[in-house]
Amino acid sequence: MTHRTVGHPAGLPDDPRASVTAPTPECPVEITLAALHGRWTTLVVRELLRGDRSYSELRAALPMLSDKVLSDRLAQLGKAGVVARDRRPGWPPRVRYALTSSGHRLGPVLQALWDWGAEVST
Repeated sequence: MTHRTVGHPAGLPDDPRASVTAPTPECPVEITLAALHGRWTTLVVRELLRGDRSYSELRAALPMLSDKVLSDRLAQLGKAGVVARDRRPGWPPRVRYALTSSGHRLGPVLQALWDWGAEVST
């Protein structure tokens, strides 16, 4: 089996979506960027890569993050299929946030972004 980038410049897949002349919503890169869009989003994902968390645990881990932005980011990540919200029975109600299997696959993506940024900043 030939690797899908053989015969193409490094990083460019052999896929018709890679040859568009303008960004499209179907582009896998645009889908990924939309899921990670917004300040603090990558840090919320980072915290959830460490394990499932309650809202208050996320707030404690990111003390400079406002409640509004955290709520917005969790909703955005939920809509993108990155985070699952688990409401547990009892009083008071308990809610845990965890990465979905798709969300866990963002770990290497964030690592690659970190590595690239660290390399160019030196």
